[in-house]
Parts: sequence; structure tokens; C-alpha cells
Amino acid sequence: MATNIGMMDAAYFVGRSEILAWINHTLQLNLSKVEEACTGAVHCQLMDAAHPGTVPMHKVNFDAKTEYDMIQNYKVLQDVFNKLKITKHIEVNKLVKGRPLDNLEFMQWMKRYCDSVSGGGHQNYNPQERREACKGGKDMTKKSAQSQPTRGTTSAPKPHTTRRADAPSVKNSKPSSTIDTSEYDQQITELKLTMDSLEKERDFYFAKLRDVELLCQLPAVSNLPVIDVIKKILYAAEEDASIMAEAQAMILNREKHEVGSGQTVEEDQSKPDSQKRKAIVSAEVDAAANTALSPRLRVSDASDVHSNGSPLMTY
Repeated sequence: MATNIGMMDAAYFVGRSEILAWINHTLQLNLSKVEEACTGAVHCQLMDAAHPGTVPMHKVNFDAKTEYDMIQNYKVLQDVFNKLKITKHIEVNKLVKGRPLDNLEFMQWMKRYCDSVSGGGHQNYNPQERREACKGGKDMTKKSAQSQPTRGTTSAPKPHTTRRADAPSVKNSKPSSTIDTSEYDQQITELKLTMDSLEKERDFYFAKLRDVELLCQLPAVSNLPVIDVIKKILYAAEEDASIMAEAQAMILNREKHEVGSGQTVEEDQSKPDSQKRKAIVSAEVDAAANTALSPRLRVSDASDVHSNGSPLMTY
């Protein structure tokens, strides 16, 4: 039994037309769009068809128009999931918005689950009778019953065309226009799905960039040179194509500076011990010579300093 299935499962490649045909056939409805099921009532009855008697249909509201009423339907659905130990997460906040992509994905999962339970068939299930116990269920059944014959009798308005003698040519051109309109509707729906997917991708990468920005603002790392380079790239304008080259140049200059300073330290450390000892010995010799000088020479030296106007000697 499928409860959690991967995003690459074949269930998520089922088209909208097949999903709609499955819903309308199973529940004897006449939905024209998958997002019309965003109220949650259809999902509840699909679970009732898969597991008869597990859904309290008197709590389901087919007449839900506000988000509050829709959420109540999803609460009923969540209770059924808990009762059946189904771990599928229901993204209620997205579904009640009526967005095509979110509702299509969840309905694809519903079809996959119901098919795994019932094998694709719901024998001895009367959807209209079960729907009568719901709020707005009878009206939903009437609307579906009224819309179904109108689709089969699209040529019924022909008697009204007899009022005009030149009207038949205009009326005959209408079916072709309806076909074009349906094609446009399909294209619009596909564009909406693409837009929803792009918005999700945009929000994902924006959140990543925001995390990087917050990390760069931490006091422990904000003064590092590499953080300056990251900020330069992060805040660059779209039309600035040279920003990457400038950032690389900053890193290379920093590396050269560090390598140069490291070489001077190494040179100081690489001096032979003999030279160090010579410097120490010469300093000791100079100190001994100063102590060996006679007092007369010391006074002469002091007088020389005083005569030169040095601020070190004051009398």
C-alpha cells in the first residue's frame, strides 16, 4: 500500500485529463479542473470510496467557499489518515489557495493510493447516495447532473437561429471557436503550472542566498577577506559581468601578499646560527669597551654630546 511515494514515481506523471476522468467517473461528478477539488470534500469522498464507512460524511462540506470551511474538510481528511495510519503530509495552506500544481500533485498521490487499495475499481459504491449526507452534497449532485446533458446537447440552441435568415453560417462557425478556446485554456493552465514551478525554485534559491548573507554578518567571520569577496558577489548587480574577475583578482592579490610576508619571515628564520652568534658577540664587545673607558674619556664624550645640543644632556 502506497502512502509515501517518491517524486519520480510514475504516479506524478499522470496527466490532468486522466485525473479528472478518474474523479468524475468514481464520484459521478463533472469537474472541469483539478483545482476545483481544493475544498477537500472530493478528497474525503475518494477516501470514503477506497475505505467505505471510515469517513464521517456528515462532517464533509461540499459547499465550502471560505478557507475556514475548507480547513474543516481537511481536518476530517487528516483524522481519516490518522485512523488508517497514513503518514502522508497534507499541505493545507497550499491546497486551499487553489493553485493548479499543488492540487494536481496531491490528487496524483490520491489516485495512486486509491488504486493500490481498490485495484482501480470501486464496486458497490454509490457516490451520490453517500454524498447526500454531506452539507451541499445534493446541490453538488444536481449541478453535475445538469451539466452532463448540456455537454451532449450543445446543438440544442439551433431553433433560436431560425429567427435570422443569415444566421446559420455564423452558428456553424461557433464550434471551431470553442475548440480554439479550449486549446488556449490548456496552454494557460500549462503556463500556470510552469510559473508555479519557477516560483518554488526561486524561493528555494533565495532562501539559500539569505542563509549565506546571515552567515557573512556573523562577527566571528565578518572581517575575513574571503567574506568581503562573497559579499561583493552577493550584492553585485545583474548587469555587472566583471564582478567574478574582480573577486578572483582580490583573492590572488591576498595570496601574493601572504606568500611575500611568509618568505621574509622564512628568510629571517633561515639565517645561519653563526651570523646570529656574531651579532651577539659584537654587542657584548661594544658593551665591554664602554665600561673600560676612562672617566676622562667618558666626560669628553658627554661634553661632545652636550656641545652638539642633544636634549639628552641637561645641566
